[in-house]
Amino acid sequence: MSISTLTSREFNRDASKAKRIAEDGPVFITDRGKPAHVLLTVEEYERITNKGVSIVELLAMPDADDVEFEAPRLDKPLYRPADLS
Repeated sequence: MSISTLTSREFNRDASKAKRIAEDGPVFITDRGKPAHVLLTVEEYERITNKGVSIVELLAMPDADDVEFEAPRLDKPLYRPADLS
């Protein structure tokens, strides 16, 4: 993995080049010499954000009826009586 830097002007001139470079690692895009944005592939973004599949996404899937889901049982009461002494 390599880290690359492009100026905003270079990025605007050749976005395809930036996308090709991003295949090898993050591309920092600078604005007036300071990092302003980072270009990543979707795979790299998902890897670093540890994005898992949520229950909402599973239920929205066409084959959601094939997904086995059993909610965990609650082993403690939902509330405790308040001690007003």
